[in-house]
Amino acid sequence: MPLARLPYGLLPCAVWALTRAALLLCVFHVFTVPGPDVTVDVSVIYRGWYETLLTGTYPLDDVTWQYPPGAALAILSPALLPFWEYATAFYVLVLLCDALVCGLLLYAGRRPGMRAAGAWVWIVGVPLLGPTVYARYDLMVTAVAVAALLAGVRRPRVLGVLAAFGALLKVWPALVLVGVRRGRPARAAWSAAALTGAGLAVAFGLWMPGAYAFLAFQRDRGTEIESLGALYFHLARHFGWEGRVELHYGSMEFLGPGVEIVSALALGLAALALGWLLVWRLRARTFAAHTPAQAAFTAVLLFTTTSRVISPQYVVWLVGLAAVCLAFRNGGMVRPAVLVLVAAGVTVLEFPVYFAEVVASDAWGVALLSLRNGLLVAASVIAARRLWRETVPGAAAKAAPVAGDQPSRVLR
Repeated sequence: MPLARLPYGLLPCAVWALTRAALLLCVFHVFTVPGPDVTVDVSVIYRGWYETLLTGTYPLDDVTWQYPPGAALAILSPALLPFWEYATAFYVLVLLCDALVCGLLLYAGRRPGMRAAGAWVWIVGVPLLGPTVYARYDLMVTAVAVAALLAGVRRPRVLGVLAAFGALLKVWPALVLVGVRRGRPARAAWSAAALTGAGLAVAFGLWMPGAYAFLAFQRDRGTEIESLGALYFHLARHFGWEGRVELHYGSMEFLGPGVEIVSALALGLAALALGWLLVWRLRARTFAAHTPAQAAFTAVLLFTTTSRVISPQYVVWLVGLAAVCLAFRNGGMVRPAVLVLVAAGVTVLEFPVYFAEVVASDAWGVALLSLRNGLLVAASVIAARRLWRETVPGAAAKAAPVAGDQPSRVLR
């Protein structure tokens, strides 16, 4: 049967199955990807946290535990499959979350005003990140954010509940609330998020000691070698900079002269991004069904790009949000979504394939890192421009049309 005549969903499901089989073969070491073993985080670090959590306390003495209290649920989740050893159970659960996202996007693509493009972004984008995407719990968090945005089209309260739950897993899903339409939908989503978040926060605090110790660990982080600010030190090393690269707070970071200044500048850029989002929210008046997805995609792009840490698995957040944007027939964001997909492909090269070159600040490693971060910067600027142009009164008349964009039905 010609591919073009396959029933709806069969071809994407087949491609999903083939690409995910390849990812599983990588994390089970049937195939070996060059570079450091990305599965160590699961088999050693996550497993160690799992053992600590089972004793009834968070990892109070481990500075690498830098996650909100809800992350304990992800780390403990392999207990749901006790007949497998920890790492195997973890990979299977990530696979199930991956399948859930694909299924949600395919189902959404059959609704009026929706399309299958979002599912294809997810199907293609996840394997571009290589085995790292299955060896971290970020895909689980992304599944919650995708479900929140798709449910929020008709049920803003569900969006709020899932956003709060996701925020207690890894903070950033709270940003799915930023683009909810003014009035009753916003009140419903934000009140549901506040009540859910407060209830869960108290519950986690009472559940085990040390639920919020991660706040101090996050405060003490420096500049991770894959971040935007790190490019300065990669270049400075070739001109006599006297700093060094060390494993610090669970990631490879630059330590030495000027690091605190660059870290402060990164925080300043994040503050500017927050300020821009606040101004946008105050001035936005035109909301379409896809606006929450666009706003969430833009917000996460801005905060990821300006962060002191850009770990490879962070890109799966962007892939998931880009997929939701493109699931809407008139959702725009095509160009930043394509840039994110290209960035995903470059990311697997800078980590793990050529990570030794990145650590050593070799020309090839710095070139890959510059390309990946440059793609994220470009995607951030284009997404922010698109969001502003579509939602702020008068902005569309002042801006030139963006290729591939279509006029949208709006809700005021």
